[in-house]
Amino acid sequence: MAEVLVLVDHVDGEVKKVTTELLTAARRIGEPAAVWVGDATEQGKAKLAEFGAEKVYVAPAELNDYVVAPKAELLAHLAGEKSAAAVLVSATTEGKEVAGRTAVKLGSGVLTDVVDVSADLVAEHSVFGGATLTHAKVRTGTPVIAVRPNAVAAEAAQGAAAEEQVSVEVSDAAKTAKVVERVKQEQGDRPELTEAGIVVSGGRGVGSDDFSTVEALADSLGAAVGASRAAVDSGWYPNQFQVGQTGKTVSPNLYVALGISGAIQHRAGMQTAKTIVAVNKDPEAPILEISDFAVIGDLHKVAPQLTEEINKRK
Repeated sequence: MAEVLVLVDHVDGEVKKVTTELLTAARRIGEPAAVWVGDATEQGKAKLAEFGAEKVYVAPAELNDYVVAPKAELLAHLAGEKSAAAVLVSATTEGKEVAGRTAVKLGSGVLTDVVDVSADLVAEHSVFGGATLTHAKVRTGTPVIAVRPNAVAAEAAQGAAAEEQVSVEVSDAAKTAKVVERVKQEQGDRPELTEAGIVVSGGRGVGSDDFSTVEALADSLGAAVGASRAAVDSGWYPNQFQVGQTGKTVSPNLYVALGISGAIQHRAGMQTAKTIVAVNKDPEAPILEISDFAVIGDLHKVAPQLTEEINKRK
């Protein structure tokens, strides 16, 4: 059975949830082989084994001293050496750049923002703001596929996770952009936006930079907080929490939209959520067209009542 390379997303040795989703998708195609850049931790390897990684290729930590190019060269090298059936990465900003560069080096096709992938490597996309599902398949070379976080349900299946040290001769061109400083962004106790199972977002209807109503509901649900572009452009919430075409793409089990009209740019970033709940004063708001549940009302009255009821039932 051919190997399927999965680039591991990890922070301080802790494997991110999207990697377990990629390993689940990889098991449909072939034998999952995780690619870890840096010093692999025992905890991290145990997590990879839990979700089916048969091998763990560990590359030198020095590759992290540069931007994405060395990772692409590593993946391309391993894909050729191991005759990999496919290369899977997360469809994050960095992951999509790694995917594109890897495909160029392999002379193969690349598919990004994929929401599902079948055993025969047919990828599913949600396009036109989520209004249409399309299917595509790479016809040349080793398929490189970037899958959205939360798009594939992670399923445990024990693997051997046999560790193997690997190295690659990184070109001088790949070293032209070097990381000179890393600043850890404070996240608090809330889950990361792109990986959260529940997201509560606020929009223009919040009316000010006081997002306490949105945050209170999110905290009662153990959710991440998001914001529409209108809220971010108004300076009400930090840019890194923007959901939409020009922000982050999320695919949670539950998405709660508070005071968000639902312009197509916002819908493009959240329409693949399993369940969508909207609270909006405008009965004609576009967000209502895609909502599973909706409340026509003032979010400042509805959300606190919802938060209170949730807290009562804990």
